[in-house]
Amino acid sequence: MEMTAQLTIDCSDPQRMVTFWAEALGYVPEPAPGGHATWRSYWAAVGVPDAELPTGAGDIPESIIDPAGRGPRVWFQQVPEPKVAKNRWHFDLKVGGGRDVPLDVRRQRVNAAVERLVKTGATVLRIKDEPDMGLYAAAMQDPEGNEFDIV
Repeated sequence: MEMTAQLTIDCSDPQRMVTFWAEALGYVPEPAPGGHATWRSYWAAVGVPDAELPTGAGDIPESIIDPAGRGPRVWFQQVPEPKVAKNRWHFDLKVGGGRDVPLDVRRQRVNAAVERLVKTGATVLRIKDEPDMGLYAAAMQDPEGNEFDIV
């Protein structure tokens, strides 16, 4: 039996998260299936009652996909409660190229990614600069406070 995986992230503003994480991961918003103009029209066609959908749900995509088809689908599920504690999962965005790449080159790549994502709503929590360990990384938060690292 074939299995696929989806990462579901609870959030208050799915559209903002789609925009941010599509940019961060190099993903694209997932188009509605079956030729439907929106996910909302698709859900209506398969019988999901309007009462079960928050205002605006499905009017624009709330999920992103890897255009190359390698990575998992990521769905941003709207929930009423805010994030209140450190998340127990996080993305590591590996932009540096690994330890075979000189540290100064990795530092430049990480800093470029940090600058790009700050412009789209991320916040830098701390820079991990430990040249004796060959480490340069940034701990960050997305627009809703979920932690992730750029290494």
